[in-house]
Amino acid sequence: MNTLNDLIAAARRQAVAGPLADTRAEGARVMGICNSCRYCEGYCAVFPAMERRVEFSGADLDFLANLCHNCGACYYACQYAPPHAFGVNVPRALARLRLQSYERFAWPRGLAGLYRRQGTAIAFALALALALFFALAIALAGPRGFVSAHAGAGSFYAVLPHGLMVAIFGASFLFSLAALAVGAVRCWREINVPGPNAAPASSAATAQATRDALTLRYLDGGGDGCYVQNGLDFAPTSQRRLLHHLLFYGFLLCFAATGVGTIYHYGFGRQAPYGSFSLPTLLGTAGGLGIVAGAAGLLWLRRVRDEALADPAQAPLDRGLLHLLLWTAASGLLLALLRVSPLMPTLLAVHLGFVLAFFLLLPYGKFVHGVYRSLALAKHAREARTPNPVGFADS
Repeated sequence: MNTLNDLIAAARRQAVAGPLADTRAEGARVMGICNSCRYCEGYCAVFPAMERRVEFSGADLDFLANLCHNCGACYYACQYAPPHAFGVNVPRALARLRLQSYERFAWPRGLAGLYRRQGTAIAFALALALALFFALAIALAGPRGFVSAHAGAGSFYAVLPHGLMVAIFGASFLFSLAALAVGAVRCWREINVPGPNAAPASSAATAQATRDALTLRYLDGGGDGCYVQNGLDFAPTSQRRLLHHLLFYGFLLCFAATGVGTIYHYGFGRQAPYGSFSLPTLLGTAGGLGIVAGAAGLLWLRRVRDEALADPAQAPLDRGLLHLLLWTAASGLLLALLRVSPLMPTLLAVHLGFVLAFFLLLPYGKFVHGVYRSLALAKHAREARTPNPVGFADS
């Protein structure tokens, strides 16, 4: 364990080095100070996992960084946070480490730079360019054009051939799944290296990690919630957890709607669009409304959260994903509402443009944090069921 003098000296070196200091060195410095204090050990999984370690390798830091949910509770409770000379800021230090892990696990490697460059402007530019592509495809597909009303089963495919849609979206979806899978394998190999904290898999650990991921357990900030602006101060609230739930389960409902629609199409020969009270429409409408509410709420919440908690380099990444989700869902809801109007072909082109942009950017945006965080939760659940290898007494 580092002595207090060592920690003070490290803090002074960091202050001199400034913003060019190595991200991992800063993460190890912050974790070393936290490991000496342990005041925040009840807030989330990061601190019990930290206490199992005396030193922090790159793999350890990647694990802890992806375990962090950025609730901010530890920052406001910390006696060593700025303006203290130690300058401890756990949420920001771990956020910077997360961004580096996203880039390192990316596949193909040449696209890792998208994590730095991607933002709302790029997302919208890609979506609108793809919408123009689909508009051109619709114009070339047949004489019905963009101003005729289309009604009944198969009307979507009357303006854009089903085979073309399946080829484009099938290929893009498979590419995204492959990129996410490779990134997940790289992440797991990195954080689950053999060592004193290695632990075997168990059904109990898997069940615990699944519950923690699905309930967003560690977005409760130790019970009080995540910190947002309240007047002139910052206070904990459950809003961030609720909005994440709306976004996450809205996405799952939309995915389920697509799956049910696929079964309807290939299993029963029923073509989209479906009736207002059909299962795909009900699932898609509920999911779309959840995504719109969750994404819009989180965009607003970003305006009232303390900027000290976040890594500024990730702000475009966060906003880009939220805007893509928001406008993908909103265009889908509008398409469902006006599917028998003359605007349907234009709305279809716009919606498909946003959906395809979302698929293509999926492995290189903030969406990956859900994959890597789930893996970190799985490792933590395994560790928690094994003896502490460093002999620290549990508080």
